[in-house]
Amino acid sequence: MTGFLESIFSNPFWSAVVKTVVIFALLMVNTLFLVWFERRVVAFMQNRIGPNRAGPLGMLQTLADGMKLFFKEQITPRKVELGMYLAAPVAAMIPAFLIFMVIPFGEPITIGDTVVTLQGADLNVGLLFILAMSSLAVYSIVLAGWASGSKYPLLGGVRATAQMISYEAAMGLALVPVVLFASIQIADGSVGVGTMSLSRLVELQQGSFRGFIPGWFVFWLLPSFIIFAIAAVAETNRAPFDLVEAEAEIVGGYHTEYSGIRFAFFFLAEYINMFNVSAIAVTVFFGGWLGPDFGLPSGIAWVMPIMWFLLKTYALLFVFVWLRATLPRMRYDQLMTLGWKRLIPAGLAWLILFTLVQAYRSFGAPWS
Repeated sequence: MTGFLESIFSNPFWSAVVKTVVIFALLMVNTLFLVWFERRVVAFMQNRIGPNRAGPLGMLQTLADGMKLFFKEQITPRKVELGMYLAAPVAAMIPAFLIFMVIPFGEPITIGDTVVTLQGADLNVGLLFILAMSSLAVYSIVLAGWASGSKYPLLGGVRATAQMISYEAAMGLALVPVVLFASIQIADGSVGVGTMSLSRLVELQQGSFRGFIPGWFVFWLLPSFIIFAIAAVAETNRAPFDLVEAEAEIVGGYHTEYSGIRFAFFFLAEYINMFNVSAIAVTVFFGGWLGPDFGLPSGIAWVMPIMWFLLKTYALLFVFVWLRATLPRMRYDQLMTLGWKRLIPAGLAWLILFTLVQAYRSFGAPWS
């Protein structure tokens, strides 16, 4: 068995195929579980029962809903721009899958003489790739709103586009100090080579500070994490920033005219993006898959890093659900004010302050 696996993963083509299939299956199954998880947690917080009929604890309810959407009639309005109308749901799905392809979800394992990374692709510009893919996701919303041929999706598409562009700027500013911090070797204070590889960022968070504080970047870059977290909630159109789906104002947002499996694609992309931003935060700020292995045998020790990664990610996803169950929806002017007048200036101020501190640590005062 080991020889068979080594022959597969030693071949770059088959290794890429296997990793792609595994990541696709992981995201699909995870979405089913995440929807159930959200329904149960919100029901618990609001003193309701939640799904409890289909399967144990209602765990098959999400599968039943997905099958219903798959077989539901596809209704296409007469005035749509058909090509763009059909392309929009696909354009929402592709960036969501590609973002997770560069996120390491476990420690590299060795099969024979072959080292297998638990990551779709280890890009040396991983953070830039993530920002680029999140930018492409805006096009699906624009196309869905415009191509539907109705004023309600158009209003929802314009609103969602402005929201995503606004908070994407804040998210990018929050990640710049991470790259700067990675360029400094904390151990001896010497200047190192900066990196945007997510696997390398995880490696830089190994060890501890003074023996008891983990070397996670969140302890050094807490303002960056706070800005990133707020921007991530807004970027994924989640409560209290889910204004694109303010039913009392603009019906259902940019996907009003979609039904069946086409609507399911938008729904699936939203939950995959929730998982993606949580996984990015875990990788960049919380040490990724790092954690104790509890002395497990070498044959199964590779499981623990994956478990640590999923545990940290779902801890952040719980916060997503908590926010939805707790906070009321903001007004749109409050949303844009927070983004342009609060979050982006705060990100710039923190970036300038952090740059000055890092320059002083590396080179000393200019007058000395």
